[in-house]
Amino acid sequence: MVRRASLIICGIVLFIAWNALLLLFLSWRPSIGSTGTGGGAEPGEGREWDGDLTRNVVQLAEEVEAELEKQKLLLQQIQSYRSLWEKKKKNNNSQIKDKNPVQLNKKDAGAREPENAGLQKIPDMKDIVIPVLVVACDRPTVRRSLDKLLYYRPSKELFPIIVSQDCGHEETARVIGSYGDQVMHLRQPDLSDIQVRADHRKFQGYYKISRHYRWALNQVFHTFKYQVAIIVEDDLEVAPDFFEYFRSLFPLLLEDKTLWCVSAWNDNGRDQMIDPKAPELLYRSDFFPGLGWMLLKELWEELEPKWPASFWDDWIRQPGQRKERACVRPEISRTMTFGRKGVSMGQFYDQYLHFIKLNDQFVPFSQRELAFLKKEAYDRTFAESVYTAPAVRVEELHANKVTVPGPVRVQYSTKDTFKAFAKALGIMEDMKSGVPRAGYRGVVSLMFRGRRVFLAPPPGWKGYDTTWS
Repeated sequence: MVRRASLIICGIVLFIAWNALLLLFLSWRPSIGSTGTGGGAEPGEGREWDGDLTRNVVQLAEEVEAELEKQKLLLQQIQSYRSLWEKKKKNNNSQIKDKNPVQLNKKDAGAREPENAGLQKIPDMKDIVIPVLVVACDRPTVRRSLDKLLYYRPSKELFPIIVSQDCGHEETARVIGSYGDQVMHLRQPDLSDIQVRADHRKFQGYYKISRHYRWALNQVFHTFKYQVAIIVEDDLEVAPDFFEYFRSLFPLLLEDKTLWCVSAWNDNGRDQMIDPKAPELLYRSDFFPGLGWMLLKELWEELEPKWPASFWDDWIRQPGQRKERACVRPEISRTMTFGRKGVSMGQFYDQYLHFIKLNDQFVPFSQRELAFLKKEAYDRTFAESVYTAPAVRVEELHANKVTVPGPVRVQYSTKDTFKAFAKALGIMEDMKSGVPRAGYRGVVSLMFRGRRVFLAPPPGWKGYDTTWS
């Protein structure tokens, strides 16, 4: 709270200082036709320069004022939801008051009535404690990630932040330690090199990352006994409604067994590829997006015994792990990455990741009906919306020769045509285990020049071909 108040005060001081400088500039500048050290000015002399500069200064001032007003409204929205959650927290006499990490009501843990024996009960919102696991290593810039998490976090009790640090980097450790009891700082005890085959020596970092993830997730789920967790890395910045997004989708993840994660990320979430007026849009995706994602303890207990020695994110996208389950993803990402430097050496960063748009609006997902994301209902409406859209050619889109209004469909039937069309439309063209990024049932939804476009296989989709990777 002190950090948040300081940020607000700094913003106000900067705003006042800016306007003072603006007034000083406007009062100091000579009017047209006045005399100065260089003698009398001719009527109109310097008018174009003076007008341009004045317009630029005024425009900058207006932009600063608009941004401050926008931040004020965001904070008011977050504060209103913070009050609601705090009220629910005070009424909870179970794990929140006692700081017990077990999430479900005691009555849910006991015997159930026979008729409900096969059903999963959904706990009340007030019973949900969702820790945020920040996976860190040797980036002191983890401060940027933590500052935004703490700035937008509505409750320390409902969203404890656990920073698990690998690498033993002391400067990064000091940064994490500077937050005191606002975060929990864990240190991976095993910093040893890992024995790998000769052709994988350059991938040593990926082996250590996989080892760290396994250790950190075991701490969250087995040592602290949480039932759910959000995972972010130390180079991610979060959106204003980051916590609202995950908190609202937790009951759906718990209930719908055809889902196995909720992700904050849209792989094709660049400015030109999304609808900026629809931050509330959510999708099912067969592609595991990562980059800010939520999983249940039961999924970790399924994955942990066979957790890979390296490249865990590619491994988790394989059919043997995915088991035809999907993730929820947003139209506009709720995270953005600022970490160009890392083990992956900036792969995709300059071309794609750097341009992903971070949502800047607060969407009250907890007040929205999210049952449409359940598989049966979603599949029915999804197929209808895709395959009733008229088919067009990419060349027609590029030449602005599409005459029909509304969404359209670009059809592909081979790996090569998908890659060619994806490149032409500006989206990521690579696949993992045959699944395109952000794809669902082979379909990738995007915006192209202000129009919804479905890059889709022919009707009657038969499933992914793993040889398309």
